[in-house]
Amino acid sequence: MMYNAYSISNGKGTFMTKRKSRSNQGRFVPIFLLFLVALGLLIRNLIRGKEMSVLNPMGTIASEQLRLMSVSLGIMLILAVPALTILYFIAWKYRETNEKATYSPGQKHGKLFSVSLWLVPLTFVAILANLMWPSTHKLDPRKQISSNQKPITIQVVAMRWKWLFIYPEQHIVTVNYIQVPIDTPIKFELTADETPMSSFWIPNLGGQLYAMTGHVNQLNLMGTTIGDYIGKSAEINGAGFAGMKFTARVSSQTDFNNWVTGTQKSSNNFTIKDYTDLLVPSEYNKAMTYSTDESDIYSKVTDKYTKSHEHGE
Repeated sequence: MMYNAYSISNGKGTFMTKRKSRSNQGRFVPIFLLFLVALGLLIRNLIRGKEMSVLNPMGTIASEQLRLMSVSLGIMLILAVPALTILYFIAWKYRETNEKATYSPGQKHGKLFSVSLWLVPLTFVAILANLMWPSTHKLDPRKQISSNQKPITIQVVAMRWKWLFIYPEQHIVTVNYIQVPIDTPIKFELTADETPMSSFWIPNLGGQLYAMTGHVNQLNLMGTTIGDYIGKSAEINGAGFAGMKFTARVSSQTDFNNWVTGTQKSSNNFTIKDYTDLLVPSEYNKAMTYSTDESDIYSKVTDKYTKSHEHGE
């Protein structure tokens, strides 16, 4: 057992006493390492068998975003790991019970040391900036994706708490379901009607973008792998937020054409009355598909709020 001696003055003299040192501090390192291992195993068990959509890209934009995140994380770890290691080493070396460590606050360092303290982090910032700047413009959600295929436009209306999709060229309307052909650029035109701001997101295909009343935002995505993917609102927007999800199906061109043809022939025709009914707040709505003869549904939604803003309402 280790003890540290120190003196106490009681006014009549000085005498020596002892106190018990914190010898158990030496056990901190293995306990901390054991904690990290246990945490890693816990996280591994929690995500086992579950799809991590952001880490499983199935579209052009999602793949580029994952590459950008991975490279950025790697660059930051090159700086962060040594910095944290040095920080812990200094804290451990100059701990209270280490009597061998020499503390020299007045020691002067050379100019090279002082310059490196600024130069090293600035270099990493410059590298990240050089990486992020062009990537930000390349991944601009409004930028059309290059492809030999003709883009398809899908108009999106966020409601409480459901998604309405309009295919203006195909004369199709769907609720909580979209189908698109593989390797074909999709131009989403996002707006909202009588709902708080919603965040449109298909994690497997790309990043999110907001749908807001009185605004039209454009998001370009393209699926590169056939499958069904979950779309959702990425931001809490009210009581039905948890159920505001939809299916995004990426299919072959043939399957898409057959789906379009079958839906166009459907007797389930979408009218303005159906739209009015959908505006009533509801939760966990099932997927629906309609044919439609209405060509101005989307423009009526956007004009509705534009005219309100013009009159200051």
